[in-house]
Amino acid sequence: MKKYKYIITSAIMAGIVVSSSCKKQLDVKNPNSPTLEQAKTESGLTSLASGSVYINGFVNGDGWLGDSFFSLCYGYHELLADDVSAQASNQNVNLVNVPEYAILDDGTKLTNPQPQIANLRLNNTRDKQGTNMFYYEWQSMYGLNNAANQILALAGTVPLTGDAATKQATYKAWAYWWKGYAYARLGSVYYAGIINNSISATSNVYVHSAALIEESNKNLQQAASLLTSISNTATYTTLMQSLLPTFFQVGNAQAPTPAMFVRSINTLLARNLLVNTRTSAMTAANWQAILTLVNSGIQSGDNVFAGWSTTNNYVFSAGGGSVAANTSGDETASSFTISERLVQDIKPDDKRLAKNFLQVTPFVNQVGGFTFSTRWKLYDAKLDATPNNGALQIADKTPGNQEVYMAGSYEENELMKAEALIYTGQIDAGLTSVDNVRTYQGAGLPKVSGTGLNQAQALEELRKERRLALLFRGTAFYDARRWGVIYDISKGGGRTNCVVYTSEGKLNTHVTINYNFLDYWDVPADEFVLNPPASGSAPIKNPN
Repeated sequence: MKKYKYIITSAIMAGIVVSSSCKKQLDVKNPNSPTLEQAKTESGLTSLASGSVYINGFVNGDGWLGDSFFSLCYGYHELLADDVSAQASNQNVNLVNVPEYAILDDGTKLTNPQPQIANLRLNNTRDKQGTNMFYYEWQSMYGLNNAANQILALAGTVPLTGDAATKQATYKAWAYWWKGYAYARLGSVYYAGIINNSISATSNVYVHSAALIEESNKNLQQAASLLTSISNTATYTTLMQSLLPTFFQVGNAQAPTPAMFVRSINTLLARNLLVNTRTSAMTAANWQAILTLVNSGIQSGDNVFAGWSTTNNYVFSAGGGSVAANTSGDETASSFTISERLVQDIKPDDKRLAKNFLQVTPFVNQVGGFTFSTRWKLYDAKLDATPNNGALQIADKTPGNQEVYMAGSYEENELMKAEALIYTGQIDAGLTSVDNVRTYQGAGLPKVSGTGLNQAQALEELRKERRLALLFRGTAFYDARRWGVIYDISKGGGRTNCVVYTSEGKLNTHVTINYNFLDYWDVPADEFVLNPPASGSAPIKNPN
């Protein structure tokens, strides 16, 4: 990794206990604490361990669409999964998800003159960083990894008061968790990357995405081992509460117990396997491995890694820090608009439909692609009166009301369990997990377990549920890829019987869409130009 990529490498956060301003709590540029030297005290290490993680990994440092990792990087994933579309040109969001072609109900074929893969590579140059989709997640996750490397380098050297062993285990588990998280996202989206476990070091040895996932698993397992060794939960909890921003510690985003933390790790390990294997290539052993992990994964009621908006949130804002915020409200003014294909997959009597989506005068998008127009908007609960039906509210721009999941959730864990059970012949047990998620989110749907569904029917329930229950949680593109939807029709990809509202204002309900998207992204030019691959490195360009 080249050194310039990190947003924060030596400055540390000041005054983690100061609560007068949320921004101050994460302001690593505060002049009261400008040097790494101050991290060589216990309070300084705690400040560094918290501030560097959130600032390096998740704060917008480049003036992009929205104001955080969870607005743009998550946004790309939702675009590629055909959950949302865009007409704005910021960071190329109105072009990265235009399918190669669509065949309308009357047989008319609409073709993209610049297919997605060609467009992405045209923009993968250093002078087009602003429109280069490959750049943003790379710089965020390697910044996060570097922050974790700093924490690990200091954790064994700083004098600690009280139960020093528990504190050191907590610091290190925290750092290994974030390293595992960073490598998980890098390995799940890039064709190749770099493994680096030193502070601001440079490496020109590129490895395949599978090796990045192995590195993620190794770090996650190291974190789990440290957490299971902790018996002094009082000391651990006090430190964890200092590592998590105080304004995040609401609801199920409060500090997890060591056991809850381990369950989050197991859920992420399960995700690493599931989303990086084509469903058609999953083996019985793979499904059993998933079951083993999710059976020890996140439970209903667990505290997990999530964040909440606040008026002065320096990680993400209430108005622009998430895909939900950038999609909700007036569809003519929002950055993203709801896809017809997403709503098509929601059951009409699902309470989450009425709670979150409103059919409006069709929004005809003349700027974006031929599948971008829509009849739907996403409610912003701050502005629109939504039905008081007890269902999950997806978007709310009122400060303090928008939750963003950074990693796994109960719903994701339960739906991975459902999929593994269905594929191993335990159909009703799998459908029970689908029912559990619908109950948890207040869908109000009749149970599908015990209704005699066959495997294909059960998998369709699972597919639709993942589309809605995990909306805007950073997994949508992975699903579209592993299910084969994004691939060329000649390779078994694409989708039929799609709902498309054309830019001419005509509703079609049996459209064939050939997406033909790149499945794993090339290494960004901002890396390989300044840091050319060493001899023996893995290819940095996806041959697909």
